[in-house]
Amino acid sequence: MTKPKQQPTSDTDMQFDRQHVWHPYSAADPQVENYPVRSASGCQIELADGTKLIDGMASWWSAIHGYNVAEINHAIEHQISQMSHVMFGGLTHQPAIELCKKLVALSPEPMQRVFLSDSGSVSVEVAMKMALQYWHGARQPQKSRFITVRNGYHGDTFGAMSVCDPVNGMHSLFSDVLPQALFLPAPPQGIDAALSDDWLVELEQAFISHSDSVAAFIIEPVVQGAGGMRFYNPQYLQHIRRLCDEHQVLLITDEIATGFGRTGKLFAVEHANITPDIMCIGKALTGGTLSLAATLCSHDVAQTVCQSAAGVFMHGPTFMGNPLACAVANASIDLLLRSPWQQRVAAIESQLRTQLAPCADLEGVADVRVMGAIGVIEMHQPIDVAALQANVIANGAWIRPFGKLAYVMPPYVISSEQLSQLTGAIHNALAKS
Repeated sequence: MTKPKQQPTSDTDMQFDRQHVWHPYSAADPQVENYPVRSASGCQIELADGTKLIDGMASWWSAIHGYNVAEINHAIEHQISQMSHVMFGGLTHQPAIELCKKLVALSPEPMQRVFLSDSGSVSVEVAMKMALQYWHGARQPQKSRFITVRNGYHGDTFGAMSVCDPVNGMHSLFSDVLPQALFLPAPPQGIDAALSDDWLVELEQAFISHSDSVAAFIIEPVVQGAGGMRFYNPQYLQHIRRLCDEHQVLLITDEIATGFGRTGKLFAVEHANITPDIMCIGKALTGGTLSLAATLCSHDVAQTVCQSAAGVFMHGPTFMGNPLACAVANASIDLLLRSPWQQRVAAIESQLRTQLAPCADLEGVADVRVMGAIGVIEMHQPIDVAALQANVIANGAWIRPFGKLAYVMPPYVISSEQLSQLTGAIHNALAKS
């Protein structure tokens, strides 16, 4: 059977895109056009005009194997010939069972129950609902608030927005209608930074003062993503875990950005050698091919949730456990585990440290930091995103800056030559800005 050819993107199409297609975080009347993509393969994105770009974003951190991956394509072709979807209420299927087996085996030992959903933000909503319903089951319904830290980002849906940074985040417009979480300062910047006694005292005081009303503490482990691309000492997680135990507060870790090797560990909580009560995963779960996420919890959480008056967990997305997405996730996880991903991430980390270091000498640069397959250049002033992107593209690469940050999270399969082109493109673009 002959595969249909993709139609080229015309000027008329681009005009329609500008007038009718609403892209992420964009105005109704965008001043800058989006770049039309023809195809993607390996670590390259090809634009409609034939320009080939080294992808430094891994499609918002998800395409860890790159694009057009044979093993994942085969999983899609095989599964779609069986069934692309079937409702998960009252039914089950092998792709979901196999995926949940893998997730239970790979995640920290207490994570024994898996709730599948269709996006990272929804997995956070699920985690928060689990925590609230847990305390109803434990006959302590007054424990209904959440505690978190500044500079966090957990998604754009309502529950998730309520635990994102209310000042530096993207959701201050909605602050009057969101539930009011308790916010602590962000852990001090620096993966190897000495622990701050003042911060730990404030943390402990917050638990002493509010634990009677707090359901859970939610945090991105070790790396705060879209809230500032900040890295912090894993020992802070150990103190948070201890205080959660002492004060009967559940610990939710948001591994949506960090899970599946991005920081050099399979899950970022491994840096601290702690286990959460509830854990959210997404993004790289399917290698960036289809949307899928999961919320994992302990048997204790699951059993107590169902001791509430409802008797069941009150959530059920239409596309929960989508067989096609589960089959892709199985293929992606198998591909990751068969690969030398630890060595690849370590090599990316080493090369980023060396090749991004010269950016620190550029005018306007406040900080350069690297952890795992994450490289960040922080500026003193907000970046002109359109101008910087145009300069990076002119040097054969693709990134998506935000705020004061130009950063890279490339696919793990990126070659050293491609990574050099990517880091060089960023340095040259920043030097011109």
